Amino acid sequence: MTEWYEKSFGEDYLLVYKHRDVQGAYQEVHKMINWLKLEPNAEVLDLCCGMGRHSMALADAGLRVTGVDLSDVLLREARLMDTEHRVSWCHADMRELPLKGGFDAVVNLFTSFGYFLEDGEQLKVLRAIHRMLRPGGSYIIDFMNTAYVTRHLMPHSVREDEGQRIEEYRKIEEGFVQKEIRITDTTSGHEPRVYQERVKLYTRDQLSELLSKAELHVDQVHGGYDEEKYDEQTSPRMIFVGRRPVE
Repeated sequence: MTEWYEKSFGEDYLLVYKHRDVQGAYQEVHKMINWLKLEPNAEVLDLCCGMGRHSMALADAGLRVTGVDLSDVLLREARLMDTEHRVSWCHADMRELPLKGGFDAVVNLFTSFGYFLEDGEQLKVLRAIHRMLRPGGSYIIDFMNTAYVTRHLMPHSVREDEGQRIEEYRKIEEGFVQKEIRITDTTSGHEPRVYQERVKLYTRDQLSELLSKAELHVDQVHGGYDEEKYDEQTSPRMIFVGRRPVE
């Protein structure tokens, strides 16, 4: 059976999420470099890099970057943007990375975590991060804040873009945020194209426990790129910053 993430990150994803801005990625990367205490020319793995906004910003900051994603469509867009071939792009499942490791840092951004039904599969991702990091290397996992999402979830939204009607239905069910996206061509009258997204909800304590099982230490948790401290009730994000201990 095809998993939702194998279908949803295709051509229509580029339409639905075209509003994500490049300039914001540069501001976020500046903050990440400070949190991770990265030196120039450090090696960074952008795990689930998507279209490569943050990979390119990291490269522009003087870092050596590898971007990994499962979507051929998104990697195609990333390669088109990388006109000087400064980033090493890799097609792979985040649970099974065909790389030798030794990175100074691994970043996993904008809720590219929690895609799987079982905690054990999420744990495989964290163990892959551990394996990719050199001892003492740092990581960032940028996840949604469950309490904030629960209170602010918008059940339904609709907009039009490029002659396409985009409807999004959102709900929380059985411990997951679930989204259905329906895209209808307003000129053809064809049946809508339907996609699913599903992300498991974790509290700070639950995600901290998973990180501990993967032998990853947590140093800080931020509530957003403009929030130094995480607050369970008010922070929109839950950004874990930590490291692989030196053995």
